[in-house]
Amino acid sequence: MAFPCLPSVRPPPRAVRARAERPRGRRPALTVVAAGTRTSGAEARGSLVLALVSQALAASQRRAVDLVTEAAKYALPSGRFEPRNLEEALMSVPDLETVPFRILKREEDYEIRQVESYYVAETTMPGRTGFDFSGSSQSFNVLASYLFGKNTSSEQMEMTTPVFTRKEEVRGETMDMTTPVITKKASDGNKWKMSFVMPSKYGPDLPQAKDPSVTIKEVPSKIVAVAAFPGLVTDDDISQRESRLQKALQKDTQYRVKEDSVVEIAQYNPPFTLPFARRNEVALEVEGVDSAS
Repeated sequence: MAFPCLPSVRPPPRAVRARAERPRGRRPALTVVAAGTRTSGAEARGSLVLALVSQALAASQRRAVDLVTEAAKYALPSGRFEPRNLEEALMSVPDLETVPFRILKREEDYEIRQVESYYVAETTMPGRTGFDFSGSSQSFNVLASYLFGKNTSSEQMEMTTPVFTRKEEVRGETMDMTTPVITKKASDGNKWKMSFVMPSKYGPDLPQAKDPSVTIKEVPSKIVAVAAFPGLVTDDDISQRESRLQKALQKDTQYRVKEDSVVEIAQYNPPFTLPFARRNEVALEVEGVDSAS
C-alpha cells in the first residue's frame, strides 16, 4: 500500500528566528501601543505621567471645593442670632445645625428661650475644673472620635453647634427618715461634663459609642435664661457671669431660676476663631413664676 506524499517541512525563515540575532544590550527603538500607532517608549511614559497628573489635579480640585465649602460653614456667620448690642454683633456663629429654640422674652442682659428636646453624646471631663486646656482637649477628642466613626455603626456624622459644658448634677443620698433632713453632695458633684449635640436626623436611632466613657442621652424640652459673651472661657469668668445672670433674674417678674438648675456653657466656635468673634453663652434653667407657685 502506498502512502500519500507529504509536503516537505521547511525550517522557519531566519527573520522569524531573529530574536537571538538582535544586537545585545539595546532595546527596540519603537513600541506598539495601539493598532496602527507606533510611538517611542519615552513618549508612552510621558503620556502616562500626564494622565496621572491630570487625574490627581481633578481629584485635588474636587477635594479643594469640598474643603472650601466646609470651611465656609465656619468662616461665614449664619445670622442665626439677633444681636442686642455691638459686642454681640461682632460674634460669629458657624452655619451648622444647632439646638432648635424660640425666644420667649428679651431683656438687656439676657433672653428667655424655649428649647426643644435634642440628643447629645456626653462624657465626664477629667480634673476638678471645667475649662483647663488638657481636660477640655481630652474630652473634645473623645466626643469627636465618636462623631467621626468610633461607634458601633462606624458612622461618620456631621458636626453641629454648640459644644455644651455643664456641672455635674448634685445628687442627694437617700436615707431613712429622721431629723434633721440631711442631703449629702455626691462625691463627683464638682465634675463637669462636655456634650456634643447630635444631628437631628438620627433621632433616638444613634449608634452606640465604642468608648464606654461616652453616653448617649436625650435632653428634654426646657426653658432657659441665656446670656451671651465673647472671648475665651475660664472657670473664674463663668463664676462671675453665672452670678450676674442670677442677680438679673431676681428682678424678673415672669421667670425665676429652678431650684435644681445647674450652670451650662455653650461654645459655638472652632479654636482658631479670634476671641472677640467667639460666641459663648451661659445658661440657667428657669420656670414661670406662676407655674412655680
